Amino acid sequence: MHDTPPQPVELAALKADSFGRIALMRDAGGRFVRRDLRHVPIWLRLPAWLLARREAHALEVVRGLPAVPRLLRWDGRRLDRSYMAGAAMYQRPPHGDLAYFRRARHLLQALHRRGLAHNDLAKEANWLVLEDGAPAIIDFQLAVRGHPRSRWMRLLAREDLRHLLKHKRTYCPDAITPVERRVLQRHSWVRQAWFATGKPVYRLVTRRLLKWEDNEGQGPKP
Repeated sequence: MHDTPPQPVELAALKADSFGRIALMRDAGGRFVRRDLRHVPIWLRLPAWLLARREAHALEVVRGLPAVPRLLRWDGRRLDRSYMAGAAMYQRPPHGDLAYFRRARHLLQALHRRGLAHNDLAKEANWLVLEDGAPAIIDFQLAVRGHPRSRWMRLLAREDLRHLLKHKRTYCPDAITPVERRVLQRHSWVRQAWFATGKPVYRLVTRRLLKWEDNEGQGPKP
């Protein structure tokens, strides 16, 4: 008889919202992170599935990069990715850490060369500070894939960079260069369209209907 492999054990709940439950798990191979869609309300199952599938495809695109999660499994109901030990940027602020932002920019460039724009880097919760102080990026549910030299992807890559520079301005304000300042001041039509149309709808859905309160992506309020 073949022994049944032991089931993964949940170590801690990391986040739960209307699009799934995220937990730190452990199995024979070690710790990993699971996004579980099985308890998503019926009316949100399709968008939750689409977001998780988008994340799975994005993680395949960046497979092999050292500072992003590695896709372990995706079966349409559960997405398992590798665990990276560290803390969100708002939990371990990189004050004055120019090396962090230099490496973060190189990481972004590596993503963009693969033809992937993250599209949600305004949230400090999506930037990690690893145990050795290095940057990492998580949560690829809104990532966009395309030819890296296309006009659309270059525009989205610039928006990714702008969000990184906003964080750099927060934590290393004296290190912002004149070129970076110009990037920060130049707002794309995508940003303008989002603030005019998309963001009001986002706030209505997340705050009124789903009862989220994410403090503009900076992390939970005290």
